[in-house]
Order: sequence, then structure tokens, then C-alpha cells
Amino acid sequence: MTANNNNQQTDIFYLSTKYPHFAELSNALYERELQVLANSSITDPVLLKRKLKGLSHHIKNAAKHLLDGTSPIAVDVHNGSWQAKQSAKCPLSSQTPDRTLQWYTQVAKQGAVVPVYVESLGEQHIELDCIDITASDRLHVNKFGWFSKSGEYFDIVPKQSKYLLLKPTKSIMAAACGGHRWTAKGRSIPRALSLRELLLSTEIDWKAFK
Repeated sequence: MTANNNNQQTDIFYLSTKYPHFAELSNALYERELQVLANSSITDPVLLKRKLKGLSHHIKNAAKHLLDGTSPIAVDVHNGSWQAKQSAKCPLSSQTPDRTLQWYTQVAKQGAVVPVYVESLGEQHIELDCIDITASDRLHVNKFGWFSKSGEYFDIVPKQSKYLLLKPTKSIMAAACGGHRWTAKGRSIPRALSLRELLLSTEIDWKAFK
């Protein structure tokens, strides 16, 4: 057995001792991510190898932070997901362009985790993204692109879709972490967050929400 494998086993043993459900949660995340990769459209073996090589680090990091106990919502270690009570409707009632503009003008900074409202083919949900560029009147988030600081989307929206940058609140962020979805009939089955979103969810500063 190589020294690297010995170090990994020692590290896993330490984390399992510190976080009792670490191994169980890691297994759930591994199973899900391997399924995602198996069903992906990746055809470049170099890219696939790079993703597989980084999987251990990312899953270990996600599991550790999911279990650190600083979040007000619970973790389902069997499914590798956040569990939060889902509202009957998408929690947008407190959202206004003026409030969004004020928050992003005063608080927004590079690297901050932010929520994006997504409506597509009659389904609504909220995704987590992060700011990578800020300007005087707009900002760019890593996945979706450019928004005004009042929430308006600047890039081309796919047909029958709508994107809106939201002001972060406890209910909005909990809905995003829980993968909550809604249709015209009401609540729908929650979606599974990508590993990227799970990692972003562990960087949320919940103390900032009143």
C-alpha cells in the first residue's frame, strides 16, 4: 500500500471520528456523482479523468462542511442533501427590485453566494451561484452570467424561461439548499443539488440573515 493511500485512510478515519456520519454521507455523495458522470455527455477522456481525480477532494470537503453543524437546516446523510421545510409557493413575496438593488449595492462582493430564481417550462426553483465580477450597475455570476443589481437578467434567456437575481434571505437560501421546486399545482419533488451547489451551500453565512 502506498504512502498516499495510507494518508487518505488516516484522514478518512480522523474525519469519521470527528463527524460520526462522515462515511455514510460521503458514500451517498460518491454514488450520486458517479451516476452523474456516467450519464454525462463528456466524451473527452482527459476531462473525465480530471473530474474523477478531483472527486475525492470535493466530496470530502462537501461532507465535512455539511456536517459542521453551523447551518440552521438539517442534513440527510442518506441522500447527501439538505432538508428544509418547503413552503406552499416559491418564497418571492418579499422580493422587490428596490430591495434587491439596495442589497447588492451595499453588500455584494466577489465570491459571495447568491440565489437565482429559475422558471422553465412552468417549473420554478432557486439555484445557488456565486459572484465573480462586480461593476457599478451590474454583476456577473459564475453560471448564469450578467444581471443588473436590481435583479434583471442581461443575457439571452432560453425559450419559455426566466432568470432573476434575488436578494438573499433565510427562506430563499433554505429553499435553494433544499432543492425546492414548484409548479402551477404547488409543491413538486425537490431536485438534487449538483456537487458545485452543495459546495456553495456550505459557504453561506447564515448569521447575516435576520
